[in-house]
Amino acid sequence: MNFLRCVLLICAAGVACASSAGVDSVVTLRAKYASLDEALRQNQFKRPLVLDSVETPNRLQGDIYAVIEHPFGVVSAGLDHPDHWCDVMILHVNTKYCHATVGPSGTVLKVYVGKKTPEELTFVPHIEFIYSVAAATPNYLEILLQAQDGPMGTSDYRIQLQAVALANDKSFLHLTYSYATNFAGQLAMQTYLATLGRGKVGFTVTGKGANGEPAYIGGVRGVVERNTMRYYLAIDSFLQFTNAAPTAQLEKRLQAWFTAIERYPRQLHDLDQGAYLEMKRAEYLRQQTVQ
Repeated sequence: MNFLRCVLLICAAGVACASSAGVDSVVTLRAKYASLDEALRQNQFKRPLVLDSVETPNRLQGDIYAVIEHPFGVVSAGLDHPDHWCDVMILHVNTKYCHATVGPSGTVLKVYVGKKTPEELTFVPHIEFIYSVAAATPNYLEILLQAQDGPMGTSDYRIQLQAVALANDKSFLHLTYSYATNFAGQLAMQTYLATLGRGKVGFTVTGKGANGEPAYIGGVRGVVERNTMRYYLAIDSFLQFTNAAPTAQLEKRLQAWFTAIERYPRQLHDLDQGAYLEMKRAEYLRQQTVQ
């Protein structure tokens, strides 16, 4: 009897701690929303969005805070499912394939990440994200995607989505995209920046150029800022059409994602619309088969 009582007390304490953590997360996220009020209203993106990035010797991180025109119920129902995250991921120009499976370590998203052109999966590296729902309440959602290993010397991937309900059928999102790099990964990145990535920039304004136009951050911070934005726009494009007819959802989302990235051509334009749509239709069809 005493043993059972102890178990019940431990369980109750666990529930209380989890509930407290959820409340703390809501309070923290709402406080962040309040602190960003002016930045969300006036910024370079022409939408309520703030982007930050951090570079440390062995890690890169991008963070986006944004108000979206979707009720929290739509956000929660849309993103609280691993298969839906594959529908989000496939919109990203570099995602070649995504499939969710349930195994001993939990739910895994196997995501193939390659070039911005059609590729056979045999030659494309993949990342295995452990998908977990850290919190899901009537007014707060937190999803985690974590991967131990990645391609080209990268590791410890973390994609975190937090969402909280706002008034007027809106929601406030916080998206984090981060990963670690070793020496080999840093060399590979420097090679990319000196070749294919030469001249590419992110969104952080560092000053003004000779022509008076804004000068933007380059290098690895530019890389992580571009990818964080691509993932955010994929989430927003996915959510826009959760209520559309199933047969129309893919095409509407592809069109929405491409339109969204073309608002920032200096950073995100990679290929024309026809090439993107043709590639993604084929990749989505391939995604319907298990690899």
